[in-house]
Amino acid sequence: MKKVLMIILGLSGLGLSAQKKWSLRECVDYAVEHNLQVIQNQYSKQIQDVNLKIAQKNYLPSVSANIGNSVSFGQASLGTGSIRNDRFSNNANLSADILIYNNGRLEKTIRKTQFDVEASQYDIETIKNDISLQIAQQYLTTLLNKEIVKISQSATENAKKQFDRAKITTEVGTTAQTIVAEAEAAWAREKQNLKTAEINVGRSLFALAQLLQLQDYKDFDVENVEIGEQLSPQLISVDEVLNTAYESQPQIKAAESRIKSAVAQTEVTRTAFWPTITASVGIGSFYNNLLNTSFSGYDQFGNATTEPNFFRQYKDNFGQQGGVSVNIPIFNKGITKLQVEQSKINESIAKNTLDQQKQAVKQNVQKAQFDVDANYEIYLSAVQAEKSTKLAMEFADKSYAAGRGTIYDLNIARNNYANAQGSVEQAKYNYLFSLKLLNFYAGIPLSL
Repeated sequence: MKKVLMIILGLSGLGLSAQKKWSLRECVDYAVEHNLQVIQNQYSKQIQDVNLKIAQKNYLPSVSANIGNSVSFGQASLGTGSIRNDRFSNNANLSADILIYNNGRLEKTIRKTQFDVEASQYDIETIKNDISLQIAQQYLTTLLNKEIVKISQSATENAKKQFDRAKITTEVGTTAQTIVAEAEAAWAREKQNLKTAEINVGRSLFALAQLLQLQDYKDFDVENVEIGEQLSPQLISVDEVLNTAYESQPQIKAAESRIKSAVAQTEVTRTAFWPTITASVGIGSFYNNLLNTSFSGYDQFGNATTEPNFFRQYKDNFGQQGGVSVNIPIFNKGITKLQVEQSKINESIAKNTLDQQKQAVKQNVQKAQFDVDANYEIYLSAVQAEKSTKLAMEFADKSYAAGRGTIYDLNIARNNYANAQGSVEQAKYNYLFSLKLLNFYAGIPLSL
């Protein structure tokens, strides 16, 4: 236990080559960076970022090009007869269109998507907070179990001393054989309790390593944090904590962003009532070639002419066009109106979600405040009980040494004192966690 650092195989995923003891801050930072839930929500955030970029790109014109080739062989109808028509044709076009007016649909869509991005970011912070609280609770549980080990070690040492003393007094004939047998049994019970306490430390460390999602957990350990014996009561009022929590908790901010997103979506849906104006321009040319003849007709003087070449035809046949189109919605079976109603319902759902989140935060804060007060009173009572049982154990020990008390009375007194010590530590860490939880809602970062 005194040798804190020793060279071991590197921790997988950490790139470390030496065993270390993790602080609470290190555990929290590692968890929020590597947790799969956080990573999953980060992917969702990236999707919303891309959606925002798509919405912003819609301001740009759409440009497309088209090139076509075709060839035909055989007869083509001409009057009541037919004519040989072996032909190759080629065409190329370039067109562009841009939205001119749609009652601000693009701008409103961008604003709606921005609120979705905000909500996704707050979702990530919510997951991080939940994980941080789980880490803090398990970290404190580990520290508590380590304190229980210390208590069990002390009790085991005292039981061993009692057994050695009983063994000597029995050998010289001043005490009966049953005394040494009972002392040995008490020592065995304390060793069992110590082993159980050590296993509980390993179990809590394993649970913490699982929360951190470490690949190599066998050498994982946490810092030994000294918690003061004198704990002070919480002085922050519930109203102060609630006001801070309503302003800072990400789950509430996410719900508020989703209300804004729902309102923006309603505005986007309403734009379907308005006309849409688009403008388009284009250029193009084409080429034709009769495969069975080079004759193309006669000029103004009656002379036969041949087909122009590819580039000449593309130059002569080059054309441009432009236009503006207006799409006016007249009747679409009332679907747009129903979609607006649907969006209004989504607004109500988003507002109700915000109320639920505020109610959940309020209940958590009130429960944390109740736990802080209750655990502090339990701690004070446990400290008083520890003092009383310690005094009783000292009297029992003196009585047994003077021959006026039995070993059974002494063992009972010692068990009572060990249990009282455990109760103090349990109450201390319960109070500490409830206090950290309340401070967390008050905007104070987790730390020891």
